Amino acid sequence: MSQKNETTVLLLTLVITLGLVGGVFLWLANNSGIRFFNAKNNLSEPIQPPTAETFAQLPNVPSGLFNYGGSTTWAPIRKNVDTAIQTVFPQFQLRYTDPTIGAPGSGSGIKMLLDNQLAFSQSSRPIKDEEYQKAQQRGFTLKEIPVAIDGIAVAVNPNLKVPGLTVAQLKDIYTGKITNWQQVGGPNLAITPYSRRLEEGGTVEFFDENVLEGEKFGANVQFIPTTTEALKEVAKNPGGMYYASAPEIVGQCTVKPLPLGKTVDKFIPPYKEPFIKLQQCPQQRNQLNASTFLSGEYPITRRLFVIVKQNNQSDQQAGETYANLLLTNQGQELISKAGFVRIR
Repeated sequence: MSQKNETTVLLLTLVITLGLVGGVFLWLANNSGIRFFNAKNNLSEPIQPPTAETFAQLPNVPSGLFNYGGSTTWAPIRKNVDTAIQTVFPQFQLRYTDPTIGAPGSGSGIKMLLDNQLAFSQSSRPIKDEEYQKAQQRGFTLKEIPVAIDGIAVAVNPNLKVPGLTVAQLKDIYTGKITNWQQVGGPNLAITPYSRRLEEGGTVEFFDENVLEGEKFGANVQFIPTTTEALKEVAKNPGGMYYASAPEIVGQCTVKPLPLGKTVDKFIPPYKEPFIKLQQCPQQRNQLNASTFLSGEYPITRRLFVIVKQNNQSDQQAGETYANLLLTNQGQELISKAGFVRIR
């Protein structure tokens, strides 16, 4: 056989061998629970979602009482999902746990998880680098599993006449550069921007990083401890405004959600049009503009995460089970009913 023919045969043999090895690997990956992770930090969510359509179809649900905590944005999901989980799996007991000191939120939930006070936590922001580092110092790693899409909405007084705000104008209001509604096409009226404090929740941390881009809140910002209290203030104050998770604002009867845009010529409302007048509330409520959240047209969207402790113990199994339940079709439907956008 000539040298040229020998080389051809060798190359063909190599290609066939690689193909067989690759095929075996893919078969194993699909049939033995091997997970592929994205390149971000090797600790993020598996690309393959669970195959179960309903809660009842999910295998290996653990037994025991599992404490979890974290994001206040998650409250409507907890209300919808936890009851349904307990009905199907009474042995998988879930207990939401507030921090001993300070307000509940994404940051406090992750801190409690790092301090072994929780089995898993819920977050409205990604894990920070310093949180990954603290976990490693304590002998385990953290994984964030996205389960829903949310947006940040801005609430104003129902009587305020403003067409909308750009994200840049929103930043300028909260950093104190814009102080009157007249500067953004509204009446000659002082703006009173309300916010929770930076250390009090993932929504504020997300807003700080993605809207304020790390600039400090202006001296004009008034800090309120909870969204409920802030919305009461906006309803009373003609120039008031507040930002929060869209499901906490869009269906309210006492405040008006404001359209937002990247540019002044394209404001996108966080609610489905046409806007339902607040006088018709609560018989009729405005609904989330889910398609624009999913497409990215709405300018401030984010993902909600289950934060799982990877320590090869019952905590990890509980966190991954909870995330996988939310990623079933039944879980995603309950997330949608809670006012958030399905991720799959």
